[in-house]
Amino acid sequence: MEFTTIDYTIFVLLLVLSTAIGLFYALSGDRQRTVQEFLLANRDMGCLPVALSLLATFQSAVAILGVPAEIYRFGTEYWFLGCSYFLGLLIPAHVFIPVFYRLRITSTYEYLELRFNKTVRVLGTVTFIFQMVIYMGVVLYAPALALNAVTGFDLWSAVLTMGLVCTLYTTLGGLKAVIWTDVFQTLVMLAGQLAVIVVGAQRVGGMARVWHVAEQEGKISGIDLDPNPLERHTFWSLAMGGVFMMLSLYGVNQAQVQRYLSARSEREAKLSCYAVFPCQQIVLCLSCLTGLVMFVYDREHSLTPRPASSDQLVLFFVMDVLRDLPGLPGLFVACLFSGCLSTISSAFNSLATVTMEDLVRPHLPGLSESRATLLSKLLALGYGLLCLGMAYVSSMLGPVLQAAISIFGMVGGPLLGLFCLGMFFPCANPTGAALGLVAGLAMAFWVGIGGLLKNMRQAGGASPMPNSTALPTVGNLTTILATTLLPPTPTPSPTGLQRFYSLSYMWYSAHNSTTVIVVGVLVSLLTGPTPPEALDPRTISPVVPRLLCCLSPTIRQRLCCGGGDPAQTPGHADATEKSNGIPNGLGPPGPGQREEEEEEGQGYIRSATAPSYAVQETSF
Repeated sequence: MEFTTIDYTIFVLLLVLSTAIGLFYALSGDRQRTVQEFLLANRDMGCLPVALSLLATFQSAVAILGVPAEIYRFGTEYWFLGCSYFLGLLIPAHVFIPVFYRLRITSTYEYLELRFNKTVRVLGTVTFIFQMVIYMGVVLYAPALALNAVTGFDLWSAVLTMGLVCTLYTTLGGLKAVIWTDVFQTLVMLAGQLAVIVVGAQRVGGMARVWHVAEQEGKISGIDLDPNPLERHTFWSLAMGGVFMMLSLYGVNQAQVQRYLSARSEREAKLSCYAVFPCQQIVLCLSCLTGLVMFVYDREHSLTPRPASSDQLVLFFVMDVLRDLPGLPGLFVACLFSGCLSTISSAFNSLATVTMEDLVRPHLPGLSESRATLLSKLLALGYGLLCLGMAYVSSMLGPVLQAAISIFGMVGGPLLGLFCLGMFFPCANPTGAALGLVAGLAMAFWVGIGGLLKNMRQAGGASPMPNSTALPTVGNLTTILATTLLPPTPTPSPTGLQRFYSLSYMWYSAHNSTTVIVVGVLVSLLTGPTPPEALDPRTISPVVPRLLCCLSPTIRQRLCCGGGDPAQTPGHADATEKSNGIPNGLGPPGPGQREEEEEEGQGYIRSATAPSYAVQETSF
């Protein structure tokens, strides 16, 4: 069916309001005149808008299409991914946020220079840029392609419109505009999904009947406790493997960490992490209900025409079930593109941040604040235009598009391993970190591409469908790869290396991050651990003393550089002391410290003298 005037009006209204938010923040406050305001929203955001922005970044347009299609095809087992959300958000709140927030950094990769050296920082930055540039074009082009196939909506008009609007408000309004447009777009996404569920359930006799029919047809999955890591989805792969996927996204990904750092206090940053948990559960449940309603509706009414690929299932269903209700198809399309806008705007802003802080500022130390701000805006604009170019490249890749999507997902795990190596292993040195990252990336590409080629052969050489049945995120898009290329019929049990290539995509992040840690620790011990005097205590997670307390003193000393035991070093011992009833590290800053923190756009500041820090232990 074609769009009506009301549908187009709702769609255009989404674009106009998103642009208006960007213009508002471009013309209000300090008018984005400082790097601090443009890249970190002046560090004065509350927990609720930060939480909704975190959620919007996770809930991409491909997820809105993919998760219901996953439930339609395989049942509700995917819902058990929600079990990973608790640890996947609790650990970042108490392990990663305290370290990043107290260092007062702008780019996540500044941490790598503080902990290791500049080479490791640049390696991490380049890896992240490679990851996000591939991602941007795919996440913009794929939904537009699906929409064009179903509604006749002009493909390149959609791509250009969305790309330019997103570039405009990101460049003008900075991170504050990105966060508030994410809030608005999250509400649009929820409204669109609710409209589809309510109307669809009503058409088939109510939600109780939907559940009853789905249960009869075997779509309501039980708990599969099979520990085999080669099984695509089990409780363990979703609930435990999913934790590592969540950590790669919410723990160390620049797009998410930048939002934590924009909060007005460490407490607000932690609260925003807590608030994401119920929001994510709601979104996951809505997606699962959409898939169940779609299955029952198709069983009783039969979607016509039949979609050519599973990534079009949701749109065919929406256009069929809402065809008599003008405006609602437009609302769902607005929902779809809200996910697209929120995701790529986060990519633009985070890319501009890491490029500015990690690649430009170190080489131009005398750059004035006004020039730095202007350059940051130009970087955001440049990445926006690059996104449009990547969308065009994506359209030309054909079957190779799936390889590009999988490459994005392969990077999240090694980066998680690199940060964990720095925060949890004081013995790790720069050589171990660099070689660990290289080894993790090599392992990720080996397993990922090997699995891709294996599944393509099993599928008989047919071109796989992009974006079809999974929940892609900024931190892990291998979900698309694994579910899209899944053979529709049972295949013989793999042997030899084929078993290795059959590893469930849900274990990719855990496997790749573990490779980085193991290689990094071994190389560090062989080449000489980091000397205690060269270790900045602020870069070690405050939970390390508690994690190491169960080990023998000999092992603990070896892991801690062969020097002092972190459970007995002054920095950690002082953590339990009180000063005037206030724990160390949480009291008001001294005069010199306050002056340093009030300097805008300076990133971290190294002291010329030996630092003395009080690190507060964080308990779960």
